[in-house]
Amino acid sequence: MNLIEMKNGESAVIKLLPNGEAAQRLEALGLHGGKTIEKLSCMPFGGPVTVLLDGRQFAISHGIAEQIEIEIQPAG
Repeated sequence: MNLIEMKNGESAVIKLLPNGEAAQRLEALGLHGGKTIEKLSCMPFGGPVTVLLDGRQFAISHGIAEQIEIEIQPAG
């Protein structure tokens, strides 16, 4: 499953980031395999995805979010 497919308000563990420069930029923000993120919102028509990581909110482009593989965390 990728970041686009998860529902707003769900938490997930990052399994795989895209390769190349995108991965370097995401890692600079603190995103890397094993980290838990929460999806806050996804703008329509290919807009950015807003996530919460370690108490910080930031937006990820739709194209990059499609390449971030995640595993949903069970509620509770």
